[in-house]
Amino acid sequence: MSTPSRPVVFIHGLWLHASSWQPWIELFHTAGYDPIAPGWPNEPETVDAARKDPEAVADTSIEQATAHFRAVIEELSAPPIIIGHSFGGLITEKLLGENRGVAGVAIDPAQMKGVLPLPLGQLRAGLPALGNPANLHRAISLTPKEFRFGFGNALTEAESDELYERWTIPSPARPLFQAAAANFVLHSEAAVDTANTERGPLLLISGLEDHTVPDVVTRSSLKQYRDSTAVTELRQFQGRGHSLTVDSGWRDVADAVLEWLSGHGL
Repeated sequence: MSTPSRPVVFIHGLWLHASSWQPWIELFHTAGYDPIAPGWPNEPETVDAARKDPEAVADTSIEQATAHFRAVIEELSAPPIIIGHSFGGLITEKLLGENRGVAGVAIDPAQMKGVLPLPLGQLRAGLPALGNPANLHRAISLTPKEFRFGFGNALTEAESDELYERWTIPSPARPLFQAAAANFVLHSEAAVDTANTERGPLLLISGLEDHTVPDVVTRSSLKQYRDSTAVTELRQFQGRGHSLTVDSGWRDVADAVLEWLSGHGL
């Protein structure tokens, strides 16, 4: 009797649709895993449908999204590998801290409670949502120019614009407000159990040219795990921005993740 394939759950962040993981799903399936990429709560099935109904995801909080993926994981045949990008990376860290997966990979993860650096580039990248307090309960879309700064700054303008047209959707602004205020809120939803010594291994990945989650923020996230003896590692990618999971260099990142998983017997 053959051994069942290890489940993998991909979790996207703000402004990208779940279908943006499709190349990763195909690669991981070929590598012998059983991958899925569920959308966020109430996220329409396609990019086009999501653009036509932005209010479907409006006001979704970090905890509501985390609970949604927690429920997805509970229905799986075995604890999965969890791989997330941006706010999906933060959710990955939260779920791994709850021992919901056997391992986690957080790619350019949104900042958790306890992370102090707030570079100017990151503030500018978040301005489309954070610039207006009334956006708290809204779903916000990026313009091509805003996407270029926040995601595609390490790409040609043509590639950035192509990715914008292919994958971007309106996303809730609320998680950005929650992350920005996390260090001033006692029970912030952006908190992660970084002291858990029983969890599976965690890989943090950073794009060194990322404006949305600068490398200094990811390195600060790594430091939050200093009280845990569980495996926590960092991999940095030179010349890469926040688009590193969907741009023409995505395979370099995906192959590094597969290599890391293999090194941990997964």
